[in-house]
Amino acid sequence: MTEDDLLRYHGDLAGAGVGGDVDGVVDFAVNVRAPGPPEWLAAELRSEIAGLGAYPPEAVVDSARQVVAEHHGVDPGCVLLLSGAAEGFSLIAGLGTRNPVVVHPGFTEPEVALRAAGAPVRRMILDAPFTLGGGTPPDEADLVVIGNPTNPTGVLHPAEVIRGWCRPGRITVVDEAFMDLTDETRSLAGEVPRHPGLVVLRSLTKTFSLAGLRCGYLLASPDLVRRLAARRPHWPLGTLQAVAIRAALRDGAEFVAEERRTVERQRTDMEQKLRAAGFTVRTRSWAPYLLVTPPGDDPERTRSALAARGILVRRCDTFPGLDDTYWRLAVRGAREVATLVEAVAGHTVNNAEERGRQ
Repeated sequence: MTEDDLLRYHGDLAGAGVGGDVDGVVDFAVNVRAPGPPEWLAAELRSEIAGLGAYPPEAVVDSARQVVAEHHGVDPGCVLLLSGAAEGFSLIAGLGTRNPVVVHPGFTEPEVALRAAGAPVRRMILDAPFTLGGGTPPDEADLVVIGNPTNPTGVLHPAEVIRGWCRPGRITVVDEAFMDLTDETRSLAGEVPRHPGLVVLRSLTKTFSLAGLRCGYLLASPDLVRRLAARRPHWPLGTLQAVAIRAALRDGAEFVAEERRTVERQRTDMEQKLRAAGFTVRTRSWAPYLLVTPPGDDPERTRSALAARGILVRRCDTFPGLDDTYWRLAVRGAREVATLVEAVAGHTVNNAEERGRQ
């Protein structure tokens, strides 16, 4: 793979070499929580299908924007609805910044978008355990991008440190795609009116299992929202996307709270089982995934063997600052974790026996 190929790799079924058939697959590679949205949200979407012959109604889009604004305590002018949070990175890259810095290891899409726009991206690579420590972006950076909590490490950085990066002439972008399952009190979303260059991106695709519908939004000052929206085509979002965003934030509080409790419980149980099986858990994760090193002396060979059996884990050598000794594992239930542990143990034993015969 070229460097661009590595940055564009996102660990989906096709990228893992399994194809599109998910029957029998145990998927730790993708962080979507479930095969599809909760029934109450699916019912809301089904109710809108009969009206899809019309262009997306302005009233629906406006109401979705209003719900997002109320959810975060900001003015609707601070909200830009997105066709997936990743669209926001392309819009931000279109601003034409000259000295962008992307914090790594982290989600690679921001760097991909900036490179595609011809920007000379600089990397701020954090050392293990991948916390900020005393690291700060260079003074000349006019754009800084960081994930919080960061994908794939799960590290939750102090909001006050990131807030301190905001300054005149700089755009500070915080990717909070997993904050709803982490700790909303650590979010910077409500602070965008006080910091003209602050942009917060949010995603609904993982928690609400809407990856196929592409639903997200960003929050920024009204002036910056207007700049980001200036080059978008007419009807950048479809009706179902706007309806999903509105319903998720209007009616989803109880669902999200329960998902957050489930993730915390499953993550704790999963960490214990992995450690007992010889895995090294590399960070204190606040997110619905764990950064680990598996047992054995060839994690990449083990990963390939698991994929052949329909057990998918996310390779991490595609993230700048990491190598193929790391895996990212989506938090899953006890049965899936037991399947993973058993398969890794079996592969490790078989490898040892094979080496013994050589």
